[in-house]
Amino acid sequence: MPVWSIILIALAAALLVWLAASFHTRRKDIKKVAYMMDALEDGELNFRFQEKNKFNRTLNRIRTIFEKQRQAHEQDSWTKLIRVLTHEIMNTVSPIASLSDAMAKSVDDKGHSELDIKAGLETISDSSKNLIDFVQTYRQLTGVAKPIRKALDIQEFMDQVFALNSELAASSGAQFTFSAKEPDLMIYADEGQISQILINLIKNALQAGARHIEVNAFQNQNDEVVVRVANDGEQIPESAQEQIFIPFYTTKKEGSGIGLSLARQIMRNHNGSIELLGSDAQKTIFELRFR
Repeated sequence: MPVWSIILIALAAALLVWLAASFHTRRKDIKKVAYMMDALEDGELNFRFQEKNKFNRTLNRIRTIFEKQRQAHEQDSWTKLIRVLTHEIMNTVSPIASLSDAMAKSVDDKGHSELDIKAGLETISDSSKNLIDFVQTYRQLTGVAKPIRKALDIQEFMDQVFALNSELAASSGAQFTFSAKEPDLMIYADEGQISQILINLIKNALQAGARHIEVNAFQNQNDEVVVRVANDGEQIPESAQEQIFIPFYTTKKEGSGIGLSLARQIMRNHNGSIELLGSDAQKTIFELRFR
């Protein structure tokens, strides 16, 4: 056999081996990327690829970037939460301490006081009960039950939610509408918990003076079921739009500030999400995504 033929066969064999190795490596890399995407989507960042090659170093760097962003976000969230908790507790405790001190100083050696002790004690009692209610509300936020899911037909589900709020809507002069782009659209969710979210959004809209509340549902390109709740009520102030999901933050005088925080916790337990898409003079839109 000519030498050039042997060389050609050797080169062809080497090329086939290289292609096979490249294909095998590419398949491994694709699996690594898929694994990383699943982990990032689930919020699990405790992985690291050990092989010291350029591709793995790139994936590990991406993971580190996500980890730093999550830590920064969590730190910011905790800072905001502590600020709100401190504000609420100080608002209750400060008057109690001040009134107690004034009452103690007003009592003479014979036990007489110029202040109305009974009224003061009643004020202290009321303030203490308010603080207890506040703590109970916090416990409610941190103790969301694990969802018990079942298949729900969106049309039937929204009919029930609208029926529960029909009397309140009638008294407010508001109208409900629902539309789904796909027929027989379903979600797999805890009926009671998701009802709680939607009822809260509807009540918030009515309290903001909404006259039209529109709910639209569709399936997006990622096979997520998207439910958008829009209303024409008063605009959420721009300064508040980034704060409304923080526990105990509220723009209402009598609001508890846990409704939307609870909604976000529920949606996270469903592996879904809830976001404020936007709020202006024409419309406020919230979006729920179910995976």
